[in-house]
Amino acid sequence: MKELAVVMPVYNEEGAIKNVLEKWNKMLCELNIDYTIFAYNDGSKDRTAEILNEITSQNENIVAVNKENSGHGPTILKGYRDCCTDYEWIFQIDSDDEMKEDSFHKLWEKRNDYDFLIGIRDGREQALSRKIISAVSRMCIKIFYGNGVWDVNSPYRLMRCEKFKDIYFKIPSDTFAPNVIISGYCAKKKLKFFETPVPCGLRETGEVSIKHFKLFKAAIKSFMQTVSFSFTKM
Repeated sequence: MKELAVVMPVYNEEGAIKNVLEKWNKMLCELNIDYTIFAYNDGSKDRTAEILNEITSQNENIVAVNKENSGHGPTILKGYRDCCTDYEWIFQIDSDDEMKEDSFHKLWEKRNDYDFLIGIRDGREQALSRKIISAVSRMCIKIFYGNGVWDVNSPYRLMRCEKFKDIYFKIPSDTFAPNVIISGYCAKKKLKFFETPVPCGLRETGEVSIKHFKLFKAAIKSFMQTVSFSFTKM
């Protein structure tokens, strides 16, 4: 069994993905970890698939998974399910380069004492609408699952597969924000967790795929799914 699977959802990131993968690959190699980076191309419409194929042909530690578009949540959930039986740990990180690789060691060095290690997005610039949605997500988890991590939807999370494998398969495949539910599961099961601030900057290429009215529709969907799942037997 390998130590670490990195699950990275990718959508229309032709301007950043090569640099992002190279940086993460270099850092993980320097830490002497037995790892594989899985780049899940979620039906990108630009040159992302072509670039991924070039990268993976040159590096055996990076695997491209090309799939039809289903959204960020279903894509990472597929990654968790694909990897959880063959790896001891799963780390999820987005491909937008907002959270850098140089903070990963803060989580990895403490992994033996915890089941769930998460980077809190520090210095993140958010519009008021996104701040409200983040606050509602935290409140939802606290009310329906219990006290737990602060940044419930952070895309900088290290999870012990043994503790989370069952929940990966219980969460419905079309869930918009499975990371929120996973954070709630950690609280409900009182798993050992660790949090540390990780600098969060702005994306330099591409653009946010969900905004304005679509953002609020997505937030409502996520809220309903998260509340509904809290009544599931875990």
